[in-house]
Amino acid sequence: MGVEIRESPVSDEEFEAMREFVHDYLAASVENEDEGGRMRWYPWHSAEYRFNHILNVVELGETIAEEEGANVDVTRVAALFHDIAKLEAEQDVHAEAGATIAREYLEAHGDYPESFVRQVHQAVSDHSYQGDLSDLPLETRCLIEADILDKVGANGTALMLLRMGYEARSHMDAADMVGRVIERGEDARERIVTDAAHSIAHRRLKRVRWFREWLEEEVAEVDAGTDLDDPPAGP
Repeated sequence: MGVEIRESPVSDEEFEAMREFVHDYLAASVENEDEGGRMRWYPWHSAEYRFNHILNVVELGETIAEEEGANVDVTRVAALFHDIAKLEAEQDVHAEAGATIAREYLEAHGDYPESFVRQVHQAVSDHSYQGDLSDLPLETRCLIEADILDKVGANGTALMLLRMGYEARSHMDAADMVGRVIERGEDARERIVTDAAHSIAHRRLKRVRWFREWLEEEVAEVDAGTDLDDPPAGP
């Protein structure tokens, strides 16, 4: 029995055009807002951070999809559009708004199969789903797992340390803040279901634990407790 060879419906040039569209859309979403609107002073509420997060999710989603046998094009295009409405829509409706933008873009900028457009739309619409990921199509599952995993590891750690500066915290709080990334990673590991995502989570958590150990060993009297207030909602 031969292996099915499935031609990609999205060329590199088309994907690059989508990438530019998402970048420009995010920038336009905030350019007319007053300074400080929607907590823009936190890095993960800026257009620059949001676009970088999207690119991270695209890369992670492709990796997971390839290893799990999912449709890579559906996963990467959905990942590219998943947070496009994050900075202009309320949190509880940004997924549906992003799905609408994705569908309108795909219908206006190419002759993509309706089944492809429908799968992308569904994945973007469902990427905030909080239930059992096993209940979802594989491509949506890969997208959600990638979205979750971007908050774990080096990126999540850097954002927590940046938060210390924004809140004028001392470096003595660093181990505690890194501990919150570990907690988030443990929560993520409980949600993800694919072997590929579990492998990524394991590697990232291992590195963050090493970093916290170095902080505890090398920063005198560092506080490794967990008595700080809960952080605001992250990316």
